[in-house]
Amino acid sequence: MNYRHAFHAGNFADVMKHALLVRILAYLQRKETPLRVVDTHAGIGLYDLAGDEAGRTGEWVDGIGRLDDPFSADVEEVLEPYRKVVADVRARHGETAYPGSPAIVRELLRRQDRGVFVELHPADHAVLSEAFNAVANLKVMHLDGWTALHALIPPKEKRGLVLIDPPYEKPNELERLGTELLTALRKWPTGVYAGWYPIKALEPVDAVAARLHAESPRPGLRLELLVDDPADPTRLNGSGLFVLNPPWALQKEAEVLLPALAERLSRGRYGGYRCENFGPAA
Repeated sequence: MNYRHAFHAGNFADVMKHALLVRILAYLQRKETPLRVVDTHAGIGLYDLAGDEAGRTGEWVDGIGRLDDPFSADVEEVLEPYRKVVADVRARHGETAYPGSPAIVRELLRRQDRGVFVELHPADHAVLSEAFNAVANLKVMHLDGWTALHALIPPKEKRGLVLIDPPYEKPNELERLGTELLTALRKWPTGVYAGWYPIKALEPVDAVAARLHAESPRPGLRLELLVDDPADPTRLNGSGLFVLNPPWALQKEAEVLLPALAERLSRGRYGGYRCENFGPAA
């Protein structure tokens, strides 16, 4: 429980994860029927990039800080909803605010939708609860995210999204992500699942991806952004999302967005991305 996302808010991994999160939610909301969003490792929900934690690392400078200049028109079309969420949050909370996934969900949920935010860290849960528990269609829970994942599905809504974004402080947590995704999918086969993971070396990710491809009864996507060469496993070189039951348009949108982010957010000459199918349709 030492991980605090405030040190990493707005970095390249957040940009990739949150831009794709917004695209998934936008697709789900094309239908009027209600949906449920579960965020299993929610953090505090809203961050100050001028604060002490973000200032110590400065990671946001090479993340959201590099998005000031526009991209090509097709990339901007994909990014536009994410940019709007960030702009709306900053209009209320100041120009150095950055929305975590709970703040993004709050911005986008409709009256008929419901959101559940889970956070185990006591101090972070207290901040999260104060900010979001008073919102009528949101609920904040103080619980282990893995435990909450299975306690909260299937919801009464037939449609929805589960975002799983663990801190990866414990051994084998990447392997656990694969196991928990498959178990959750069996419990709620109509849900969309997005599992975030860091990339230091590619071999551990390849192993989990191979398992998902072999065992998932539903189609999926492996989406990755690399800002440095993964040949050096001692550093964070990229991040990814395993998406089960992905919206039909997500792969095409990712193929537009991820190359542009790889070029813009690269630490040097190396920038890469991946957009692959897995599961029965692959």
